[in-house]
Amino acid sequence: MPQPIRPEDVLPDGVDRTTIGGREVRKGAVAAFVANVRQLDQAEPGSTDRQQIVEQLKELVPTLRAVGVLDVFQPRSAAVAEIIATA
Repeated sequence: MPQPIRPEDVLPDGVDRTTIGGREVRKGAVAAFVANVRQLDQAEPGSTDRQQIVEQLKELVPTLRAVGVLDVFQPRSAAVAEIIATA
């Protein structure tokens, strides 16, 4: 029977990164992605800031794929869906 998985089961205390699906995953990657999506909504279209946020999001997409986030959640934002599709 499936058992619940706690955060410390995935990444024990004192460990900052692990390998999932052959990809190194750093602690905080999912939270960074979410924070950058929020920043994206505030960035001026066409600005350097917005482009930097987009690039950071694209860098994080493979990590989200590795941990399975994109298998169970879909973005509400069409802009974020496009970033994920092109990453």
